[in-house]
Amino acid sequence: MVRNVSETVAAPDSQPAAAPVRDASTVMLVRDGAHGPEVFLQRRVVGMAFAAGMTVFPGGGVDPSDASIELEWAGPEAAWWAERFGTDAPRAQTLVCAAVRETFEECGVLLAGPTADTVVSDTSIYAEARGRLERRELSFAQFLTREKLVLRADLLRPWDNWITPVVEPRRYDTRFFVAVLPEGQLADGATSEADVVTWCTPADGLERWREGLDVLLPPTWTQLIALGEFASTTEILAATRTIDPIMPIYDPDSATHALAFPHADAYFADLPANARLRGSQRPE
Repeated sequence: MVRNVSETVAAPDSQPAAAPVRDASTVMLVRDGAHGPEVFLQRRVVGMAFAAGMTVFPGGGVDPSDASIELEWAGPEAAWWAERFGTDAPRAQTLVCAAVRETFEECGVLLAGPTADTVVSDTSIYAEARGRLERRELSFAQFLTREKLVLRADLLRPWDNWITPVVEPRRYDTRFFVAVLPEGQLADGATSEADVVTWCTPADGLERWREGLDVLLPPTWTQLIALGEFASTTEILAATRTIDPIMPIYDPDSATHALAFPHADAYFADLPANARLRGSQRPE
């Protein structure tokens, strides 16, 4: 059972009133490795209010400043993104800006360049600005304008859309993007939100989860499964995706799993033994 948010679906009687939903953007950074495509993962610190201790992709909530239109933009226009994500153009532009900003803040990868067909190769020169962005002392549009940089929306691809279940006290409508690590740039762990970062193949990421070394939420697990089907980053970028919003449904009275979403049976079958009881009762 999965809810398409364009439909009206009755929630179980035990399900509480839904908390407000905040827009968010997540970027799956990929690169070609010796054994196929690799993806960048972060383990969130345990003190985070949302998804504490989970292994995730870089990303976060949209900031009001992401709605600024005062920036240089290269690539598909906002209307193109709006069509792919099923929203309006202003909101789509905000989501793209948030994706690029969050990726820079969380791992130092900057999808921007001096011109519409170039990308910066050394982001360390923007370390001071990166800190100010993370502390919300500087808007992303101000940063790009000051450094005379063009946002490279063409380096991103739309990928998926997941909405936090209504049972959670913090909820996000998250659009997933994919991007190849720009040549010369390094993804790091210099963020207050993660204590471990790594590059690994999707298969290795899933194996670490099965061994109980990492904890994957259903959206992260689903994206790793999908990325594992491709033999190169070129194939990933060329993939045609049909994006329908997915909101898992929490039903503690279910005869199977308390959390229902596409391929839930496979997810819970793969869940490490020491986490199965917790995973079958309530979503993290």
